[in-house]
Amino acid sequence: MSQEIITIERFILQQERSFPGATGEFTQLLYDITLAAKIISREVNKAGLVEILGSTGDKNIHGETVQKLDEFANRIIFQSMDHTGRLCIMGSEESETPLLIPDEYPTGKYVLLFDPLDGSSNIDVNGSIGSIFSIHRKKSKTERGDVSDLLQKGYEQVGAAYVIYGSSTMLIYTTGNGVHGFTLDPSVGEFLLSHPHIEIPKNGNIYSVNEGNYIYWDDKTRAYINHLKSEDNHSGKPYSHRYIGSMVADIHRTLLNGGIFMYPVSYKNPDKPSGKLRLLYEAAPMGFIISQAGGYASDGHQNILEIEPRDIHQRTAVFIGDKDDVLLAEKYISAEIEKEGKYADKNQ
Repeated sequence: MSQEIITIERFILQQERSFPGATGEFTQLLYDITLAAKIISREVNKAGLVEILGSTGDKNIHGETVQKLDEFANRIIFQSMDHTGRLCIMGSEESETPLLIPDEYPTGKYVLLFDPLDGSSNIDVNGSIGSIFSIHRKKSKTERGDVSDLLQKGYEQVGAAYVIYGSSTMLIYTTGNGVHGFTLDPSVGEFLLSHPHIEIPKNGNIYSVNEGNYIYWDDKTRAYINHLKSEDNHSGKPYSHRYIGSMVADIHRTLLNGGIFMYPVSYKNPDKPSGKLRLLYEAAPMGFIISQAGGYASDGHQNILEIEPRDIHQRTAVFIGDKDDVLLAEKYISAEIEKEGKYADKNQ
């Protein structure tokens, strides 16, 4: 008996029927995201052929080199969304200021924040990259929205998604009712349900972090990493280290295989320690997805979804993955482990 084929359109419509008062506007917004993902996926797959790889020579607001594909993805997502009447305002990790809906187009009741192309340093070496999306409801009273609509806590999201452009293109999304994954079939141009009801595996033994920054972490963070690398953790053997350098790719592996992904506070500048990842465009949407899959996301001290944003480009430390692994990281970083007499670093 052949397996039933379920397209993302059919799946979303089935989900919508669970809400009798639904207008279909949110469903259409999810379709808009899938359209943008298909266009970006097409360009990623032929990037070397059309000379779209490489740097534009410009820097974004974070001082990072803008890749040509970054610029393309940013434009495609905006142009796929700006005229639909479903959004009142947008925010992009690549744009210093909020993205306003052009005056000639109507506005709607939703807000979209996005990282158009995460992991762009992997582009020229054909590594996995991705896009991240965060959806909120409009809160302001102004017709076309304002910055307050972007500055919402993670738990107020009504939807989040990421797309990974790897050996296959996959879209993972949640609307607060579980996490579901779809794989793009290029022969028919459709995302097909491939991973229904994803739950992060318990007791994984993989940690993902850029250990090149080890010298810039504090002693508590290093002690936690060393614990994972020892035989004293729950698995009785050292965790395996895996790090791709694209948050989407590293989180995707963590979601499917378990374990923990981290980007701790850096003390490279001791007078101004900071996290690197953007709260609104990366940490909050990924935290929402992982939480809906049974995991947990923290900045090392509190649930990422509870953080009050103060700036649209606010950065944060990130510990995300299996709930037990992340809670243990919080204990190390809050020095609870030290208080319990378990803080000794055997590897130093």
